[in-house]
Amino acid sequence: MKYMMFIKHSESHRSLPVPPGVYEAMEEFVTAGLSSGLIKETAGLKATSEGQRVRLSGGKIQVTDGPFTEAKEVVGGFAIVEVKSKAEALEVARQFMEIHRVHWPVFEGECELRPYDDM
Repeated sequence: MKYMMFIKHSESHRSLPVPPGVYEAMEEFVTAGLSSGLIKETAGLKATSEGQRVRLSGGKIQVTDGPFTEAKEVVGGFAIVEVKSKAEALEVARQFMEIHRVHWPVFEGECELRPYDDM
């Protein structure tokens, strides 16, 4: 089963310095996951000021440049994981958030898990 993991947090976290321990622990976590085949791909996303939204509403397409100040939370990064069960996916997400809890105590956010829909 493949799952998409989204890390979501306020945009204001981008202005905070990320403790070096987060990068070190994340590098170890991701390297091990890539080596084992658990993690298929992962990346952090740039600020919403560098993004755009393409919206379809009322039959019209509208493009809006960032930043998206109305957003309470933004997706700050993602990972694609391949696991045997929902429980395993939840454990990966828990480990990911544990890195933040231990190495960046002021961080507040969430990891959203979404299974792939096989078509």
